[in-house]
Amino acid sequence: MRLNRIKTILVDKGISQTELANKLGRSFSTVNAYCCNRKQPSLKILDEIAQHLSVDIKDLIVEKYERFAKQ
Repeated sequence: MRLNRIKTILVDKGISQTELANKLGRSFSTVNAYCCNRKQPSLKILDEIAQHLSVDIKDLIVEKYERFAKQ
């Protein structure tokens, strides 16, 4: 189940997971887990991601109806 849109935003902006990991000071594997929805970032980390990607934090979160519509 998708809970965040981090990977989609990265692709749209042409930013790699490695670049985001470096900006956040996190490992590639952690950022990859966020992107693949294996692990969810805390709100603090989600806010940092939003700032680095120049998007609103709400843009990184999947709406409830979108999550269930794909099941």
